[in-house]
Amino acid sequence: MWKRLVNSRAFYAVALVVLFLAFARSQFRLEEVDPRPLGEVADIGLLSESTDLNIIFVLIDTLRSDRLGTYGYERDTSPVLDALAADGLRFAHHMSQSSWTKCSMASLWTGLYPTAAGVTRFDDVLAADAEMPAEVLKRNGFVTTGLYRNGWVEGYFGIDKGIDVSTRPASMPLEDSIRRANPTVKEVGTDVDAIAASKEFLRIHGDDRWFLYLHLMDIHEYLYDEDSALFGSDYSSVYDSSILRTNLVLEELFRFMKAEGDLDNTLVGITADHGEAFGERGIEGHARWVYRETTDVPLIFSLPFKIPGGLVVNSVTRNIDIWPTILDLLGIEGLAASDGVSQRPAIVAALEGNENPENSESALAHLDRNWGRRDAPVENTVSIVGDGYRYVLTQRVGGEVVEELFDLENDPAELENVMEREAETADALRLSLIHIC
Repeated sequence: MWKRLVNSRAFYAVALVVLFLAFARSQFRLEEVDPRPLGEVADIGLLSESTDLNIIFVLIDTLRSDRLGTYGYERDTSPVLDALAADGLRFAHHMSQSSWTKCSMASLWTGLYPTAAGVTRFDDVLAADAEMPAEVLKRNGFVTTGLYRNGWVEGYFGIDKGIDVSTRPASMPLEDSIRRANPTVKEVGTDVDAIAASKEFLRIHGDDRWFLYLHLMDIHEYLYDEDSALFGSDYSSVYDSSILRTNLVLEELFRFMKAEGDLDNTLVGITADHGEAFGERGIEGHARWVYRETTDVPLIFSLPFKIPGGLVVNSVTRNIDIWPTILDLLGIEGLAASDGVSQRPAIVAALEGNENPENSESALAHLDRNWGRRDAPVENTVSIVGDGYRYVLTQRVGGEVVEELFDLENDPAELENVMEREAETADALRLSLIHIC
């Protein structure tokens, strides 16, 4: 009898109804936990009129953009970031300014390219008069806090200027299921510690106007657990598992913020300091070169309102643009000196269904390959992206200069050097590079 029932049309009809009702209930629950209103172009302008808009800036160390679903990756590594992009802002072609954390973060915070920021070697520190976004926010009434798990962003080289409290979160005992696959890791604790500290910050300062900088580190450590170990045992797959775990950790923070009502008046920004190479051109890791796999990173904004279907900004953007953009959205006067520009015009143009013709900026990444060797001579490698190409120039010790040019449209992996057949394009980008540097 049961077999006849399963094979009957009535059984499948009932099953479809049950599935539909379950889906409807799930959608209703989503609306309950995310009551933000729908937004439109005018709401971008209204952000600057808000007197209680908060900021949480999440830096996910070592996260390359092409390993996220919202950037086209086939594995389901990033459900939380994908969901934020699905009703927020995603910048499709975003680039960090170095593949080494200290250099990259100095550039991001100051809005200056690495040579202008002055932090390209192990012992370099920011200039005493360098203005930081936290200083600007503090002058405008924000309580400012930084929680980090990467030693390269400790305050000793000036990155904590304007931050009321900048500290490493206290480490809790590790769960038995935690695994780390990075053989050079020296960190203790996990990003769960940073999430716990973030919750405590929000409990204390939830009624203030606040800015929270949260620097996560588990992906750098290839850290995963039983729940996230879904993709395989090679380094590249473990990296993907670590991305998934970081998403699950962030989900806990955003769930807490939703429950407390904090997401209703908070701008969430998510990006990375650099990516990671997995042998695409015989290179692994980061902080050695400035090709796409170590410099193309995500940038996602989640706003106090939802944008149906999400919004994609397709112009080239850079980490140095992040703080000019955030401050402009808030109607706050920007950094006194900045190589970055606000992407608000590009955001508004995209909301209106147009490209932003005025945004023709190039994106540059820089690395002194001898940054960690105090007595070694400078060996710069620089890449610049513009007009659909990436030009890479490396000045080796001894005077040798190596040049490469990649066609981004016809060679998305950027593995074929087209210097010889695209000499004029290379010449133009080389001149742009000289002008920027």
